[in-house]
Amino acid sequence: MPSHNKMTKADKLRLCDTLLAVSAVAILLSGIQLEVTGGRTALWVWLHAGIGTLFFANIAWHLYLHFGWNSWVQRLRKQKSRVTHGLAILALLAFISTVVALFHYVGTRLHSVPGAVHGKIGFLFLLIAIGHTVKRIKFFKRKTSTRG
Repeated sequence: MPSHNKMTKADKLRLCDTLLAVSAVAILLSGIQLEVTGGRTALWVWLHAGIGTLFFANIAWHLYLHFGWNSWVQRLRKQKSRVTHGLAILALLAFISTVVALFHYVGTRLHSVPGAVHGKIGFLFLLIAIGHTVKRIKFFKRKTSTRG
């Protein structure tokens, strides 16, 4: 007997993308807060790291929903969109700079050049991600699938 409460791929993608939008706003606000305060408060640094972890997990889910786990790097490379390529490169740079900045922060408790570079990469990523989302806004306006 078929289950009528299963989410379709489109429903999952809509949920994932909504969570991405919410976490993008949260990471942007916490990033701005860190820029304004220079990361002087450990609570805000760790809150930003936690939000960033959720944001990264949502990005991974988004990629999985589009490409699956098998050969997703190759499938992503074959995308024609330069924006999608740019997002992938910036996401990778943001992740790498996260690791460097976080290790530096743990060792020194200071906002650092790696943290500042990470922030600039992150802001650029979010700016391009907004354009990526706006281009696909019709997807969000469609009704969810009907279940009978």
